[in-house]
Amino acid sequence: MEQLGTGIGWRPEIADGIEALPGIDWVEVVAENICPGHLPDSLLRLRARGTVVVPHGVALGLGSAERPAQERLTALAECAEALGAPLVTEHIAFVRAGGGDSGLPRMEAGHLLPVPRTRDALDVLCENIRIAQDALPVPLAVENIAALISWPDEELSEGEFLAELVERTGVGLLIDVANLHTNRVNRGEDPVAALDRLPLEALAYVHVAGGVERDGVWHDSHGHPVTGPVLDVLAQLCARTVPPGVLLERDENFPPLAELAGELERIGAVVRAARQEATGVR
Repeated sequence: MEQLGTGIGWRPEIADGIEALPGIDWVEVVAENICPGHLPDSLLRLRARGTVVVPHGVALGLGSAERPAQERLTALAECAEALGAPLVTEHIAFVRAGGGDSGLPRMEAGHLLPVPRTRDALDVLCENIRIAQDALPVPLAVENIAALISWPDEELSEGEFLAELVERTGVGLLIDVANLHTNRVNRGEDPVAALDRLPLEALAYVHVAGGVERDGVWHDSHGHPVTGPVLDVLAQLCARTVPPGVLLERDENFPPLAELAGELERIGAVVRAARQEATGVR
């Protein structure tokens, strides 16, 4: 996998600040918010100075029973080409149902909904990922998501599900350690057990994000500071492999630039400590 380094999610609200942040090697943009023919000036400036830009899709619905829409695949491919991106990422989720030949009205969830960890669901996901891989000009990596619930009668753990997905499709993995923590709180799942099953040679990069717990439920808000337990999961991942890239996500309630820089430094410290431990270099 390409070495990306330290990144941050590019958002229009903090575009100028991102350009001023030291040590940013790459940024990730929400693909559906970008028009390939009219890229924001900030992204053009970042690209001109050598900053890698990765499009991150939210609307393919790779976990849906229906196949990915050709127009969405085309738009994602055009976005990757316009940005000169080394890869594209999406979510292991479904986001819509109905419409087409179903006889039911089209319904958009407005949210990333968890895929049941069953073999039938895995078969569908694998086929949809193969279709996306064939349509995209660059490699695809897929992200584990945060969830509030578990589906009944699941047949595979998260680690098993992801490992078999990689084995069958060769897709890359975008591991969100905040989502692993979310699933620990909300679904009683052990993030370490998931990490132990992952084919980490397929790791493309890592997401780190903040959230908040209310009434025993963890909300993956992307609008709060990164917490210690999330950094602990990152440390567990880094103890197994040094990730090609680590990215901070923040979608709302943007703090002053100094606070974002501080979060990036804390994330970087975890990664550096793991690298030093792996190499023995202090």
